[in-house]
Amino acid sequence: MSVPPPFLPPAAIVSTLRAAGCVFAEDEAAMLVSAARTPDELAAMVERRVAGLPLEHVVGWAEFSGLRVSVDPGVFVPRRRTEFLVAQTLTLARRLTTPARDGSAGAGAVVVDLCCGSGAVGAAVIAALDEITLHAVDIDPAAVRCARRNLAAAQVHEGDLYEPLPASLRGRVDVLVASAPYVPTEEIGLLPAEARVHEPRVALDGGADGLDIVRRVTEAAPAWLSPRGHLLVETSERQATATARTVARHGLVARVARCEELNATVVIGARPGQT
Repeated sequence: MSVPPPFLPPAAIVSTLRAAGCVFAEDEAAMLVSAARTPDELAAMVERRVAGLPLEHVVGWAEFSGLRVSVDPGVFVPRRRTEFLVAQTLTLARRLTTPARDGSAGAGAVVVDLCCGSGAVGAAVIAALDEITLHAVDIDPAAVRCARRNLAAAQVHEGDLYEPLPASLRGRVDVLVASAPYVPTEEIGLLPAEARVHEPRVALDGGADGLDIVRRVTEAAPAWLSPRGHLLVETSERQATATARTVARHGLVARVARCEELNATVVIGARPGQT
């Protein structure tokens, strides 16, 4: 498919994007025009988008929870539904922040973000609660490089789930967040090409039933949670019951939180006696 030369007006870019199947062609054209520094760069960006690259990879950022989060090519693009996970995390982190006796901010909650990808969840949490202590983990080196740019105020670790975390965090984590991959392996082929082709499979593939990584997260969670700690796991609505059972199987009291507007589901686990 041909791409409009750099001197053509934005309307030509909109037409080209629409012909390539971009549903929100006008919005995307505006983003590309705004992001490009030169006409030649704009033409190249339009060409990459027409070729099927995610818009966020083309412009280099994603809008998430009111922030511009850097997203490098090949890194999982944060989804808007995950903003519900952020909201649930903030509610708990605020509740678990220990006020100081002198009325100052006090000791912030300790938050760990597993499978952090670009670091979008952590960035949104830090933007709202700068007194927290945040650690983020991902197994994908490209994601870790990206997250370290987005999370300058946090410690970002490369490795498999809990393995790279400091041992000193055991029993001290107040909010343990996991946006783990939960797409069943056989359903990867049904995903849009933007995800299937351009995002890392390790960020999508959750195993036969989609819960392989979730089971590993929940199995080890009690050893890392503080006495007041909570585990939050993003999942799908149809997997919520199975995810809650998995959380409960490892000694946590599970509940399901749902946001219809964002089509988002989060399973929350707490130690018995916590709310």
